Amino acid sequence: MIKTNSIKAWFLAARPVTLSAAAVPVMLGVALAYKDSNAHSQWVPALLCLLFAWVMQIDSNLVNDFFDFKHGNDDETRLGPKRACAEGWITMKAMKWGIIFTTLLGCIIGLPLAFYGGKEMIIVGICCVLFCFLYTTKLSYLGLGDLLVLLFFGIVPVCCTYYLVMPEGMQTVSTEAILTSIACGLVVDTLLILNNYRDYDNDIKAGKKTLIVHIGKKNGERLYCALGNIGILIMIGINIYGALAYDADTKFLPFAATYLVVHNRTFAKMRKIGEGRMLNKVLDYTALNIFTFGMISTFIILGMMW
Repeated sequence: MIKTNSIKAWFLAARPVTLSAAAVPVMLGVALAYKDSNAHSQWVPALLCLLFAWVMQIDSNLVNDFFDFKHGNDDETRLGPKRACAEGWITMKAMKWGIIFTTLLGCIIGLPLAFYGGKEMIIVGICCVLFCFLYTTKLSYLGLGDLLVLLFFGIVPVCCTYYLVMPEGMQTVSTEAILTSIACGLVVDTLLILNNYRDYDNDIKAGKKTLIVHIGKKNGERLYCALGNIGILIMIGINIYGALAYDADTKFLPFAATYLVVHNRTFAKMRKIGEGRMLNKVLDYTALNIFTFGMISTFIILGMMW
């Protein structure tokens, strides 16, 4: 029994398992900056970027919990993990205040980044907050959720973290950072693909036109498989190019095979299960795979300088 508005209720509402997806892009941006700056990267903005990413992820989860329940998506037919508002763990009024608090906290954490990256970082922060709300309320119903994942779990956090963490006078965005950010966004999107794959029937009933609703479940399976494989192949390509062009080390490259194995095994489980609540177990594996991708990619990046 979970007491209403208790610490445990808020902990579950924050969905801690999703925080790895927010941490991986920052981790990759920091690793790239550390390598390219010869270990002279700035650690204060790195910490601020990580905290901002975590708080905004929690904020997004609370917004999703609140508005999906308000729109009637989290009813008794829901197949996904239990949600705080739907289960009565947190009242709607308390959830509103929780959203206000996490939004303000994210702004407070992110504001000092303007000192390291200029006023442009304020615009980036505003966009992060804005799309945090627009994703659940509007854009996920239009099949644009996957594009937002590519942007805000790949390109924006990796490239901005890289730019902010680089020493003053060296701040730029390299081609390697852009390619890594795309790879990261593709891999993180497997989590959303699986979510929408599981919720296919419910989304059709609710009028939620996700990408999976548009392309169908079979193509959704193929897309899930392709995104994870393409993501790690990009990282392999970066390492091989570095070895050929700059004599970079490739000693951690074989570890990429580990991710290829676990991702494709998870894909096989997804395809075998096909539908129902058992896909939530595959969701846990996918979250772990994203973290595995982040760790392996970080070792590949850092290994190029060791």
